[in-house]
Amino acid sequence: MAAGRWGWGLLLVLLGLVLVPVLVLLGVTRRLRRRFAAAPRGSAAGEAAVARALVLTAHPDDEAMFFAPTLLALGRAGGRPAVLCCSAGNYYNQGEIRKKELEQSCSLLGIPASNVTVVDHRDLPDNPSVEWDTQLLAAFVLKHIEDNNINLVVSFDAGGVSGHANHISLYTALRYLHSEQKLPEGCRVLVLESVNLFRKYLSVLDVPLSCLLPSDALFVLTEEETEQARRAMRCHRSQLLWFRHLYMLFSRYMVINSLHLL
Repeated sequence: MAAGRWGWGLLLVLLGLVLVPVLVLLGVTRRLRRRFAAAPRGSAAGEAAVARALVLTAHPDDEAMFFAPTLLALGRAGGRPAVLCCSAGNYYNQGEIRKKELEQSCSLLGIPASNVTVVDHRDLPDNPSVEWDTQLLAAFVLKHIEDNNINLVVSFDAGGVSGHANHISLYTALRYLHSEQKLPEGCRVLVLESVNLFRKYLSVLDVPLSCLLPSDALFVLTEEETEQARRAMRCHRSQLLWFRHLYMLFSRYMVINSLHLL
């Protein structure tokens, strides 16, 4: 009997050692989430709120899967960001369906159809193994920036979050425009930070670490806004395979965007 009591006591101690830090972390996360949702952090965060911003994506659903925190935070601050999607997402011959899903998703994210543009060019195919031509893509992007007086572009970094070749092609085109000084004067570029696999699926638990690490803009969604982002993602019904439901639950990108200036 004594041995049994010692066993239960040891188990309770071990549970306490696990549960107490988890509860503390959850409490810290909740406070930080409220704080940074109310006041985004970073030298470029306030600037982004009043900018004529363009979110540059590769496929319909990127705007919800990866950039919902940026889009909703900018909208919350009174901005009216636009989306330029550089393919129709026609890898499985669903391009027309996916264009409609994109408009529905953007509508839930506060972006009217008039601010959503899809580039559907045969030389910019939706294909994870194809790197898009930098010059061709840069020409499309630059024309859109100039035609719409864009002064802030938000897109993927060199890792493309998921390593998708089309995502990385967007970064390559923007880096080319930036380094060659082809962007209009005053137009800045923010790129979405790619994180390791562990952090990628920490969901809200990555908030404390994201707050500690340096970034030029940090956008964090409230619980209500996170559900709004998930509803936007559910508009992409043609893409909702089982693993994307898990993605919506666990991905930090449904809650947090940390960005860096190019």
